[in-house]
Amino acid sequence: MTFTMQDPRVKAFKETILRFDYSLVVVVLGIATMGIIMVYSATKDKLAVAGLSPQYYLQRQAIFVAIGLVVMIVVSLIDYSKLANLSYIAYGGIFIALLGVLTGVGKSALGSQRWYQLGPFQLQPSEFAALGMIMAVAYFFETHQGESSLKSLVMVLIMALIPMGLVIKQPDIGTALIMGIVLAGMLVVAGVPLRYLLLLGVGGAIAIFFVVHFGILKHYQVLRLTAFLNPNKNALTTGYNLTESKIAIGSGSLFGKGLFNGPQTNLAYVPEQQTDFIFTAVGEQLGFIGAGGLLIAYGFLSFRIWSAMKSARDLLGRLLCGGIFALVVYSVFQNAGMTMGIMPITGIPLPFMSYGGSATVAFSICMGFVLNVGMRRSRAERY
Repeated sequence: MTFTMQDPRVKAFKETILRFDYSLVVVVLGIATMGIIMVYSATKDKLAVAGLSPQYYLQRQAIFVAIGLVVMIVVSLIDYSKLANLSYIAYGGIFIALLGVLTGVGKSALGSQRWYQLGPFQLQPSEFAALGMIMAVAYFFETHQGESSLKSLVMVLIMALIPMGLVIKQPDIGTALIMGIVLAGMLVVAGVPLRYLLLLGVGGAIAIFFVVHFGILKHYQVLRLTAFLNPNKNALTTGYNLTESKIAIGSGSLFGKGLFNGPQTNLAYVPEQQTDFIFTAVGEQLGFIGAGGLLIAYGFLSFRIWSAMKSARDLLGRLLCGGIFALVVYSVFQNAGMTMGIMPITGIPLPFMSYGGSATVAFSICMGFVLNVGMRRSRAERY
């Protein structure tokens, strides 16, 4: 089979490539590069003290970013309508993986059962749970247009609550919470009637009340989630992470202590700084200017996702981008907010900044879908 430059398929491919959102890729690479540097700064000294290579986490995070970039490009090149046909398979795979970590196959750490040990690497299925839910819900609404909104809503709720329940069981309250936020955003984009959304809001509030007041959450989880309300009350126990986090960010002042010069970071005062609290390394070393610049970069990234959603050619594309928009925006707000004491402390990674292969690849797949939808938007649309 031969192709010529006048072949309609060649012309269509060229038009699609010309719509590739290079600015989105640039900002993702910029954030990921800063993430690699910050992960290195937060781990090099304690690795050296332990007699290990200071570049250990740097090298691994660089590998994760490289893998993520390849995955992002691959996902962007295959028409998302074809990828959507695999949505239920992806959903089923994530369901099995989430179930597997609770049956003794997964690895336990810090009281949680969340990982599979694959040689030198760990796979955390919960990092892909929101993505799997986004794909399944988007595909369901696309293929059930015109049906009863109440029936569709019930089916979607069941579809979402199953993986959310498994994530809570690990326990991973933060990921379950973000899945709820993402679902709510997708229901709005799908055009679910306001009366149903209000009922869901009331139901969610009642569910939270029961979870907190009837012992479904363990006592230490409640203390951790509420520590931000009064961090000084238990500054050496449940409030320790937040206290040290605020000290690190505050000490950065306007311009920061300088790259690799932050004492809070170098002396490892902030626990798990390379993962959940990586924003503190930015605040201490690069100050308000650096932290603000990072948030502006996330703002631009969110704008590109929003633009792809608005210009999508169909409901499927709008729902994919809408879910990803909610995932990215809330992840950034939650992660940065908890380090500054305005949000409860949960294990939500900062996209492309926090150390971890599972989260990096999952967010990369999300960006691949956004690029995909944007490249195949309606010809009448420009953004």
